[in-house]
Formats: sequence, C-alpha cells, structure tokens
Amino acid sequence: MEPEKDPFKLSQNDDWKIIYNDWNPDEHQLREALCTLGNGYFATRGAMEEQKAENFNYPGTYLAGGYNRAISRIKEKDIENEDLVNWPNWLYLTFKIEDSDWLSIDKAEVMEYNLTLNLKEGILERKIRYRDDKFRETSLISRRIVSMDNPHVAAIEWILVPENWSGEISIRSGIDGNVRNHGVERYKELNNNHLDIIETGELEDKGIFITSQTRQSKIRMTQASSLNVFVDDNAVDTSPEAVIEEKAVYQDLHISCNKLQTIRLEKFLTLYTSKDTAISDSYTEARIKLSQLVSFNQVYQKHRIAWSYIWGLSNVELQSSGNQILILRLHIFHLHQTVSDNSIGLDIGVPSRGWHGEAYRGHIFWDELYIFPFIILHSPQLARSLLMYRYHRLAAARQDARDNGYLGAMFPWQSGSNGREESQEIHLNPKSGRWIPDNSRLQRHISAAISYNVWQYYQATDDKDFLSTFGAELILNTALFWSDIAEYNEETRRFEIKGVMGPDEYHTNYPDSDKPGLNNNAYTNFMAAWNIQCAINLLDLFKGENAQKLAQKVGFDKQTTALWKEIVKSMYIPFLEDEIILQFDGFNDLKDLDWEKYQKKYGDVLRLDRILEKEGDSPNNYKACKQADVLMLFYLFSADELVSFFKQLGYKFKHESISKNIEFYRKITSHGSTLSQVIYSWVSARSNRKRSWYNFSKALLSDFRDVQGGTTPEGIHLGAMAGTVDIIQRCYTGMEIREDVLWFNPKLPDEIEELKFQIRYRSHWIKIKLNQQKMWIEFDKGWADPVKVNIKGKTKIFDRNDSAEFEIK
Repeated sequence: MEPEKDPFKLSQNDDWKIIYNDWNPDEHQLREALCTLGNGYFATRGAMEEQKAENFNYPGTYLAGGYNRAISRIKEKDIENEDLVNWPNWLYLTFKIEDSDWLSIDKAEVMEYNLTLNLKEGILERKIRYRDDKFRETSLISRRIVSMDNPHVAAIEWILVPENWSGEISIRSGIDGNVRNHGVERYKELNNNHLDIIETGELEDKGIFITSQTRQSKIRMTQASSLNVFVDDNAVDTSPEAVIEEKAVYQDLHISCNKLQTIRLEKFLTLYTSKDTAISDSYTEARIKLSQLVSFNQVYQKHRIAWSYIWGLSNVELQSSGNQILILRLHIFHLHQTVSDNSIGLDIGVPSRGWHGEAYRGHIFWDELYIFPFIILHSPQLARSLLMYRYHRLAAARQDARDNGYLGAMFPWQSGSNGREESQEIHLNPKSGRWIPDNSRLQRHISAAISYNVWQYYQATDDKDFLSTFGAELILNTALFWSDIAEYNEETRRFEIKGVMGPDEYHTNYPDSDKPGLNNNAYTNFMAAWNIQCAINLLDLFKGENAQKLAQKVGFDKQTTALWKEIVKSMYIPFLEDEIILQFDGFNDLKDLDWEKYQKKYGDVLRLDRILEKEGDSPNNYKACKQADVLMLFYLFSADELVSFFKQLGYKFKHESISKNIEFYRKITSHGSTLSQVIYSWVSARSNRKRSWYNFSKALLSDFRDVQGGTTPEGIHLGAMAGTVDIIQRCYTGMEIREDVLWFNPKLPDEIEELKFQIRYRSHWIKIKLNQQKMWIEFDKGWADPVKVNIKGKTKIFDRNDSAEFEIK
C-alpha cells in the first residue's frame, strides 16, 4: 500500500525554468532527453555541442516520421525492424587554445556549471567555467533554439571569455555524419546503420552542407550551416577554412584574443528533406534559407513570439502545495515540441516517446488516448491532422485484417511509416540478457482507441464534415473488425473475443500453454462493444443516402448492423461475484504473488516481468499487473456512462462497485508503466482525493526523476506527460463532453488553491478559473454558435463574449 504523504519535493524555485547547477555525467543523458528542443518537425537532444557521441553525451537529431528499416540477425533468424533515424549531428561546435586538444569536458576541471531550460521561450542555456591542464580558465555561455517560427531552422549562440589568458583560439563548427542509432542499450545488437552520406561540401557565402539519405526508405536530408563571429560585438571576417571529409564537414577558423575579451559565435542550421512539400530539392531549399538568416537575435525573436502565442493558449496556472506547475509546464512544453502547428499536414502520428530518443523506435502506440484530449482541446486542426495519419493507413489495416481472416480494419499495435505491424517478434530482457518472444501485437484494443479518439474529436469540435467521411470510415471499419473477431457462445448466449492481450502486458498467455493470447480481456471486450455502439450511433446520425454510401464503401449490410445490435446487448465481460471485473477469463485462478518477498529482494519491482523472467518464472502465473487495464474503463468513461452501458450489456454493475474494483487491483499492481500512476490518480479522484493527489504527484515526477531507472534517457514518456496535464484540466474539474453539452463537476484536491486554463470547444475559446468554492467561465469573442455548459447539474447557454460565476462547494 502506498504511503499517503505527498512525494513531491523539488529544489526548483522558478515556475518557468528547469535548472541544473552541477555537472553530473551519470545524469547527463536524462537531462539530454528532458532538455530536448523540437518544433513538431524535427527535434535535437540537449547534448553538449563540443562533445561528439560518447558514453555520457548523445547528440541525437530526429525527423518527425523519419523512419528506416534494417535487417538484423538474431538467434539465427533475420528480423527486420523499422527505426526512428538518428540524423547527422549539426550541433558540433568546439574550440581549442593554441596547440592544445579540442575542448572535452571530461579532460577539464569543471569549476562552474549551469544548465537551464527556459520553457517560456523555448531556449536551452548552458554556462560553464573550466580550467585546462595549463591552468587557463575559460567561461562559455551557450544558447540554443530549434525554431518554432520556422520548422526548418535552428541556431546556437556561443559567448567565450578567456578569464586569465591571452592567445590564439581555434574554432571548429561542423555537421558530423558519423552517426548511428546507439541511443538504446538493448538495441545495440541490432543493425543500427541507417544512413548513407551522399555529399558533403562548401557553399558560397562561407557555408557548409551535408546531404544524407536513409538506406531503405530513401529519405534524403540536407543540412546546411554557417557561422558568424564577433569580437567585442564587432563582426569579424574570418574566412573560415572548409574541412571536407567523407562523412563530415567542418569550418575551422583562428582568432587572436586577449584576456577578458568576449568572443561571440552564431551558428545557424537549415534542414530540409525529400518529404517536404512545396520544395524543389532539399539542397536548394537549405542553401536559400541559410542565406536569408541574418543574426541569432533575428531567429530568436521570431521563435520567442511563436512560443508566446503557444503559451497564451495552452498555459496552466496552478496554486498548489508545491511547485507542480513547473513540471506541468515541462510536460506541456514537450507535447508542443513533439507535435505543433508545424506538424499540421505532415504524415505523422504522435509517438509514445516523443521525437526525443530512439526508445520504442519512434513508433505510434495507443498512448494517443492520453495525448489527444489536450490536443483536441487546444489545437483541433492539429488533432484532425494527426487522425489523418490513421486514416492514411486504413487500407493497410484492412489488408492486415484480411490476411488474418477478418473483415474490417485491424490496426497494428506499433505503427510507423506505412501502417504495417512494427511490433518486434522478440525483445531483449536486460536483466537476464535473454531474447524472449514478444506477443504484444495481440493488443487488438488499439483499433478501439482510434475510434475513441475520432469520437472525442467530433464531440469537442462538432466537425461533421470529418466525421461523415474520414472519421466514419475509421469507426465503421473497426466496428466491422470487432463484430467479425467476436465469437458467439451458444452455451452462455454471449459474444466472446479470444486470443488477445490487454494493456497490462504482464499477461501474454495462460500458464502451461504455449499458445499466445488470452480469452475475454475485459477492457478489450468492453471497448469492442463500445466501438460497435459508436458505429450504430454514427449511422443514426447520418441516415439516408450518406449512410448507404458508407456501408457500400466499408463493406457491410443490414445483416451486419443487425449483428452489431445483438453484440452491444450481449458482449461477455468476466466478473467475480457480479462486482469485480476480472481482467480476463481465468485471472482469478492464477497464483497470488508474494510481493513482500520480491520487494525485499529487489526493492523496486516496477519491472516485475523482467525480474520473474530472470528467475525462470513468468508473470503469466500470477495475479499481478503492470497496469490494471480494467481501470482504464473508469478513466475513459464516467460512472454514469459505465453503469448505463453495462446495463445495456445485461450486467447489474453499480456505482459503488467502482471503488471496490480500484482497491482490488491497487493491491496487485506494480506500476511498471508510467501510465499506471496517471490512471490510479484519475480513478481515485472522486473517492479518495488524497490518494489521487499522491498518484498524480508520482506520475508528475516519473520522467523528471526517471523512476524506471534508465528509460527516460532513451526518450520521454509522452502519454504520462499528457496524462498529468489532463488530470488537472479534465479530471479534477470533472470535464466531460456528451449529449452536445460541456459538463463540469469540479472536485479539487485540498492541495489545489486555484486553477486557471483555457480550452477550445466548438470554435469557442473558453477561459476557466476555479478554487475550492467557486468556478468562473468566460467565453472569448468569436463567431461560433451558442453552446450548452452544465456546471454541477445547472445548464447555461453561453454565447460569444459571455461569462458566468458558479458556486461549486
């Protein structure tokens, strides 16, 4: 049982800045991930400019949707994996004093060190003072941006000060193509060479460039760079020397400097690829854009304005018992760096680990369920674009269903470039060093998650044009799949779904069975029935000729819709004594786990699956959960919705049974997923606010403190980040959208004094403010139609430029 005290303690005092005041090589790659800068088009980790890829420094640059496939030989078998590619390192910028070596932090005495991520302005700042082996002290101030204003631009500013010496300084700026995918330790046995360097060279106007291309997917990228140099704020014509290598290109220059004289460098990057629209070729566009960049300040000011606009619409103001607001803003920051208005129109989904590293290979999972609510309520155009990623892969999902003997569309658990199933067939357990089968592709519930996101988008936007075309096809095709995979049991007179996995990945098959998959996972069965009911509702909404055309295009008839109506009345859900929803058939027959034994032996048992496999055992044998997928139902649906739908299915599920289910699964959950604390916080919010706040605080720190012990350096957990923001904005305010009404039923934890934010709902910007006693709602000026808002049972119609105050205590 968790302790009830608040685990949230931070030494950070600024609400907008993540600050590290020490140099710690052991934590550096964690900081790299957390200090990644991106703009929804590409992202670069917060690595040091002066260091190439080393044990503690990993300067990864990733293109949104920039995948490549490669074949590896594992266990005498050829396995093809698709990876998010690490592109040439544009950061490289270093110097040396006279005839010494190029600067390397591990060979110098670090006297002062500060790393600051400014969330408000999207800038990474580093200050370091070091002493070399000849006792020369130098200060370096670095500022870096990846432009949110122009997604093809990035820039670095360096300020160098010789504190106690004078002499010649050599500067090297470059783009290094000697890169591989080395960001995840357990992937290192796999083929990680994804790039060919096509050309390196010098540009007119003192620039350099490198053109690279992925080996299989043939994505071509050109990165171009130039350097401005100032001494005491006076521009210096340095005539840099180009050093052109086969896989790298540099600019070298030499400057004589005096003690305490300021040397300022401005490095610019332009980046274009063959995937871009409205271009001639990547080289031409990179060269032209580079010639248009005048100064770091010019790029920075436009970038700062872009971030000011973003925060003006998506900021949260929170007065609480700790500095939770800082980490909430960090999470919002990384959401925008992964997908932003720059992503609209790109053929990308939302990767579960951001574009911040190589974990999960940049693939798209079900984490969209946690991420979409924030995007839908702040940037509906972006949400629509991201849903189109799924629609563009609908044909592949239909083909995958056919190949497996089903109708409709069966979406992959992991998706990348073209919609095929990207889940690996085997994966490495780092605790045992063994490669073991990976059956996660059996998580068919991903198809229902896509339909859920489509419906939530429609509810929030009333975008009937999207729903009647692209959205309808997604919902209807997945409903058709569910009705075909469901089997009717004559004995129980209910429909069943067999051979699947739920979100709790600890259980992949039954004990003593070699056949992968489980029968009647409760979450999957419920979501399948909900998906089908959603399809029925959609057809009722678009009656007549439009519905007939949709039926013809998707491939179903009246017989199918009759079957759908039967399934939504008789889908089987496993129960224990009519109250506890069992995770799957036979779950209660599994052995009890001696939690105390494993906690004493290993301490942290978050990854219980790896611990048991190392000991020759398996979580398949135990009532133990990585994350309780049953509780996902209480996260996605209100208590009233659940009780009503269970009644439709023929089950007498009661409101009071929810807390009993929470307690049942709480005792047997290891929280091996960062998403787990989000779910437990959400589902406890009504019955136990103190525990909800505890779980919220744990979830908030999961990446910041890398609670899983090494996973965050490989890439952030975007679902958990978005989930914490969603707890504040939807869970604690009781926000729901149903029946064409925006509902609020606030129940703030005692630790929250006041909360302010705004959302986009049906073309209205709505400002929301609440404390423990009152709630204020203000509609911005606009052009949209009036909408209904219900606050604790009281409905009011809001028009443009309208506002109201409500008692909520």
